[in-house]
Amino acid sequence: MELRLNGKTALITGATGDLGRVMAKTLAACGANIVVHYNSNATKANELKAELESLNVKAVSVQADITKQSDIEQMYKHIKEQIGEVHIVVANAVIQYEWTSIMEQNPEDYQGQFDSCVMQSVYLAKTFIPDMIARKEGRFIGINTECAMQNAPTQSAYVAGKRGMDGIYRVLAKEVGEHGITVNQVAPGWTISERDREAGSEINEGYSASVPLKRRGTDQEIANAVAFLASDLSSFITGAYIPVNGGNVMPAI
Repeated sequence: MELRLNGKTALITGATGDLGRVMAKTLAACGANIVVHYNSNATKANELKAELESLNVKAVSVQADITKQSDIEQMYKHIKEQIGEVHIVVANAVIQYEWTSIMEQNPEDYQGQFDSCVMQSVYLAKTFIPDMIARKEGRFIGINTECAMQNAPTQSAYVAGKRGMDGIYRVLAKEVGEHGITVNQVAPGWTISERDREAGSEINEGYSASVPLKRRGTDQEIANAVAFLASDLSSFITGAYIPVNGGNVMPAI
């Protein structure tokens, strides 16, 4: 059994980020054409585009502010002209900010998390799902977080945004399931990325001690879960929130 995405096109928002780059390369290795979305780093986006094309798939890079519906609609038009319809949407982009207590957190940070977690997903759904409905198939995948279940101190803005996102995905799964579209979430733990490898900061014994598998996960392991949900192997899975964190949080039945 092989996980193949030949003939499919995947849009990955925030594709130039630490996790996004590995997702893009993994889906491309499975045969998917890739839309590299970026907000400001055009150089990194074009470097990634060239790397993906070396894997014998089509790739395009496109800039958009994912918190603005007009930008996402313009991105859709550009993608349609350059590479065709999108079969797989991966909502990975999120606004970064400094975590602190609720008493000290800037109210704008809450708005930023709402816009980049909830409204990004709404705008992407409104823009890309109509084509999926017409085809009677599609994959809509959101990158959530284990923090949505942890609710630890200083996580309030992030948790608020991601828990709101979770609600959107669960409702959307019920609304579009009849059209053969699956809607799922991958929830990474504290993940090792290339940045950690370069800094030599892969090991954190305090965090790993709480994880049943006694280690941090890797960016590749997150990308593997995304690839599975993007493929036909996951055809009867929808509405799922899937932690990829070594068991650090466990949704209960």
